[in-house]
Amino acid sequence: MAAKPRPKSDAPDASDRVSRIREGVTAAILEHRLLPGTKLGEDEIGEIYGASRTLVRTALQQLAHEGIVNIEKNRGAFVARPTPADARQVFEARRLIEPTIVDLAIEAMSPAWLDRLQQHLSEEREAELRGDARASVRLSGEFHKLVAEMSGHTIYLGFLKELIARSSLIILLYRRHDTPACGTDHHAGIVAAIRKRDKQAARREMLSHLDEIEAELFLKDPVADELRLADVLGA
Repeated sequence: MAAKPRPKSDAPDASDRVSRIREGVTAAILEHRLLPGTKLGEDEIGEIYGASRTLVRTALQQLAHEGIVNIEKNRGAFVARPTPADARQVFEARRLIEPTIVDLAIEAMSPAWLDRLQQHLSEEREAELRGDARASVRLSGEFHKLVAEMSGHTIYLGFLKELIARSSLIILLYRRHDTPACGTDHHAGIVAAIRKRDKQAARREMLSHLDEIEAELFLKDPVADELRLADVLGA
């Protein structure tokens, strides 16, 4: 006789399952495996993670609160599709907090942290050399999170994790195809400034880096496009 499927249980590891779902979806977004607009079916996710619909829904609601997922009434959950205006706001927010994060990272600098940063740079270069685009994208985001962890500021770290996930969606949607998403040379410059305990240089490197990422995006307002098209066709 075939065994009956085991019912999904919400206890005692409910919070762990919710965390696994959130981390799995976020990682897939960071690596550009989940595209903007992808439907996130509750039943399918539940099967993947062995979780009830209640837990899946909780995880998706948390991701929606972070702006990574959109939940539409009677349609379900979808990977968010940030607008050009959203993109500008995300990079504005990153420019506000990441210079302060790098200041704090310098104050917390230790040989162990420098080793971790240097090891991360090596991993980025290896991924770049072997042409592993997914790993490169993931490692790029993880570099910024690593600097935030080094700073010891848990609130900034939480904010930045959300902003990095949003940035990944933005880069996927708006990056010009002939430009890199986040160069390892930029990260090496930030690490060099941290090593020298040069806060001004580190802030300058970080801001220049964020400015360059945003400049490489094709942030075109679709409303403006429609207006111009109407003008042309109506002429």
